[in-house]
Amino acid sequence: MEHYLINGGKTLEGEVVIAGAKNAALGILAAAVMTDDECIIENVPFVSDTRTLLKAIENIGASVRLLDRHTVSICGKGIVGDESLSVDDEYIRRIRASYYLIGALLGKYKYANVALPGGCDIGSRPIDLHIKGFETLGASVDIVNGGKIVARAKSLNGAHIYLDTVSVGATINIMMAAVLAEGKTTIENAAKEPHIVDVANFLNSMGANIKGAGTDVIRIRGVERLHGTEYTIIPDQIEAGTFMALAVATRGNILIKNVIPKHLESISSKLMEMGAKVIEYDDSVRVMADGKLKATHIKTLPYPGFPTDMQAQIAAALALAEGTSVVTESIFENRFRYVSELIKMGAKIKVEGNTAIITGVSGFHGAKVAASDLRAGAALVIAALAAEGESTIEDIKYIKRGYEDFDEKIRAIGGDMSYIPDKENGDQNNNKSDNK
Repeated sequence: MEHYLINGGKTLEGEVVIAGAKNAALGILAAAVMTDDECIIENVPFVSDTRTLLKAIENIGASVRLLDRHTVSICGKGIVGDESLSVDDEYIRRIRASYYLIGALLGKYKYANVALPGGCDIGSRPIDLHIKGFETLGASVDIVNGGKIVARAKSLNGAHIYLDTVSVGATINIMMAAVLAEGKTTIENAAKEPHIVDVANFLNSMGANIKGAGTDVIRIRGVERLHGTEYTIIPDQIEAGTFMALAVATRGNILIKNVIPKHLESISSKLMEMGAKVIEYDDSVRVMADGKLKATHIKTLPYPGFPTDMQAQIAAALALAEGTSVVTESIFENRFRYVSELIKMGAKIKVEGNTAIITGVSGFHGAKVAASDLRAGAALVIAALAAEGESTIEDIKYIKRGYEDFDEKIRAIGGDMSYIPDKENGDQNNNKSDNK
């Protein structure tokens, strides 16, 4: 089984360059099929989720060309938009973002047939809000045998849509369908994450008329068609936050480049509460921690609150802080599955419902652990790099879903981390450093 082998206990120092935002890229790549013109998208992260989605897009007839490792050309002209159109293969069911193709195809063709999504098992992520939005726009939506969603409409018409809970996925999906609907659509209680704004900006660059992205009310005036564009994806807020937590946990000094510091404010403030020093520049941040860490309390919230996707990583750092920290997870119910693995490394954490009570320890020791999801895997890497001795991290397929060249970037800042391929099945990894 492929895995990471880490010898920890080293102070990490140096520079790391952050890739494009995975969560923005998945929405943008799906939206690119909504025109018959060519879209050129830059700063696409080279991770398994984006590659899987590109393969699915190609399989339904779109032209997909990799112009370089981080630049892709997509032209949706070859897609046949009748009821023979179906997005379903063994790969697309593995990623959550497959559902973005529902909104994109429904908006363009008034028909979509897409396999129900997979992804990380971090709790219930129902798509009822997506369905509610599509139906309010005039579509009929059915879940058919085999776990597929079929949405169809004679026409889509603008409407007022109130989301009962804040949902990033539903906001993006409804936004995509609405840009080609007739009339005006208002989405209230919309998600405000940076990747919502990035997808909206991409659609606007294609000729859409979206206003208010980044606020809780998004207003969309439908247009007849979209055109091709060239666009650059924003940096990945969560990858940046992961390296920030890594700097703190290893008492390091890391300059994290190609970031938007404002997107990191909730993370920066908590790390500073822990005793770290965070220096912001125009497009980079430096994170340093050379003394004892202090406990703090964290509650995950929709943006601009503390991101759920950073909860596990900062918990790994808090487990090395003096005192007792309380981490409350308000988004997903299964986000503490990594705790049992951290305990194997010496952490003292007790989970009560949606709260983790963390009593700081003086250090971790190496252990054999397994990732339960993408961000849990990142947290285990942080812990292993801070630990004394050797650690093995298995089930790294989750980590590869969202971190580009993770082992290579960590080696460049002084970490002793190696990728060990699966001897039976050969090297199946998705990152260029995996062949080293």
